[in-house]
Parts: sequence; C-alpha cells; structure tokens
Amino acid sequence: MQLGNGTLVSQFLLEGLTDTEELRPLLFAIFLLVYIVAVVGNLGIVSLMVMDSRLHTPMYFFLANLSLLDTACVSNTVPQVLVHLLAPVRTMPYRAGLTQIFFLHFLAPWECFLLTAMSHDCYAAICQPLHYLALMGRRTRAGLASISCLLALASALTHTTLAAPLKVCGPRLITHFFCDLPPLLKLSCSSMRANELALFFFTFLVALAPCTLVVISYIHVVAAVLRVHSAEGRRKAFSTCGAHITVVCVFYITSVLCCILPSSAYSGLRDRVLSVLYVLRTPMLNPVIYSMRNQEVKRALFKVLGKESAR
Repeated sequence: MQLGNGTLVSQFLLEGLTDTEELRPLLFAIFLLVYIVAVVGNLGIVSLMVMDSRLHTPMYFFLANLSLLDTACVSNTVPQVLVHLLAPVRTMPYRAGLTQIFFLHFLAPWECFLLTAMSHDCYAAICQPLHYLALMGRRTRAGLASISCLLALASALTHTTLAAPLKVCGPRLITHFFCDLPPLLKLSCSSMRANELALFFFTFLVALAPCTLVVISYIHVVAAVLRVHSAEGRRKAFSTCGAHITVVCVFYITSVLCCILPSSAYSGLRDRVLSVLYVLRTPMLNPVIYSMRNQEVKRALFKVLGKESAR
C-alpha cells in the first residue's frame, strides 16, 4: 500500500477505544477478563468433547469447531486491543494490519457457514431422526466443514488481495480499535469499485444465503416439532433449537453488520459498538448458551471434575 504521493505505507495509526486516560485501566481489565473467560470456556468445551466419548456425535463435532473458531476470533483482536490500551501511541505495522483483515474476513464467514451447517444438523436430527446418523456421517460432516473453510478462505483472499494495492490519501488514522476493511477503504484515494463489488458479492454469499438456509431449516424444524404430541418432546426439541437460534441472532446482529457492510455505510461509532459486542459477547456467550443449558455437557463436566476430586 502506498500514500497518494507514491511513498510506501509502513504503519497505520489506530484511533482506539477511548482517549480518556481514566477509562483505560477499566477497559483493560474488562477486555482481559472477558478474553480469559472466552478462551478458557471455549477450549474447555473442546477438551470435554475430546475426553468424553458420549459427545462424539455430529452436533458436538460442529460445536467443537465453533468453539475453536471463537477462540481464534477473539485472539485475532483482543490481545492487540489490550496492548493499545496501555500504549501511549496506537500503531500497527502495515503487514500486521493486512493480516488482521485477512483473519477477520476468514474467521467471521467461516463461522457463518458453520452455523448454517449446524442448522442442517438440527434439521436432520429432528425432521429425519431415523436417518440422522446416515445423513450426518463422517464424510458429510467433514465435507460441510471443508466447504465452509474454503468459502471463507475465498472471501478473505479476495478482500486482502484487493486491499493490498490501494493508495492512501491524507492521514493514516484508522477510526477503529483494530484494522478492518471499511475504515481502511475510507483512507483510500484509489478506485474502490472492485472492493465494493467484492463486499456486495460476499455480503450475499456470507450473510444472506446462509441466513436464508438457516431460516428455511428452522421453518421445517418448527413444523416438525409442532406435530409432536408429547409436551416433553416438544420442550426438549425447542430447547435444543433455541440455543442455536440465540447464537445465530447474536452473531448476525453484531459481526455481519459491522464486518460486511460496505464502506459507504460505515459509521465509526456504530461500528466500534457492534465490534465490541462481536469481539467480546459472541465468543463468551457461546459456551454458556450451548453448554450450561446442555445436560450432556454438564454430565461430561461433572464426570471430569469427579475424576479430579477422586485423585
């Protein structure tokens, strides 16, 4: 990336979360606490699923992948935010900025596609229970996870490749607390037609198409559940689906709105608020939503804790 006069850009300045010195220690403590909770919670879920054979099912395969993705997402931004909350000058090297953009547009779409695969798993479990294990066998699970990864990789490579040759005009100040594509495009004086087209295309591919598939899956799920005569059966089914719907809503309301909207719709304050919600809330709440309300995960946790106490 170059300045408008041809000078190479070596680093960016980030506006950060706040310029109020009194708030920085408080924000540092909050971000650090939430980061620890998110990493420990998500990696704890993965560990439980590896150790307990009862959790070696399609649903928990996707949940383990989601937990690993959440750990990667929060680790892509929060450590750098913690450093900048203590640093007098908030700078980021050019290559580090592009790397962060790459992982933002790799991990967030991957999570979108993975949540779509999880809705298909829920549909198969409730609407096709007799064929569930055949429909969601190892090949199917591996295929869905691989396709999700490849589509997300295509999104990340496209955005990063198109952003790299852009020229920057004026100050190198990114009005955000991490390096993201919309605020970076605001600094550019190059033609951004290709970037905007890519953003609109991947908005459909990453946001609208998966969301449509999730809605269709749950229309069939709700219809199937309403046909169940047992009140206990309906309650159990809705409890399982409710956890996934909650996670989908949290994810789409925050990450998709702040990460995939075109730069013309970008608003610094709005984007920072949504980004904080995505960076902190989503990775921290997913373990709670999926695990604390899940009896099988609770039993696996108590089993592990029981072994430890017995020693």
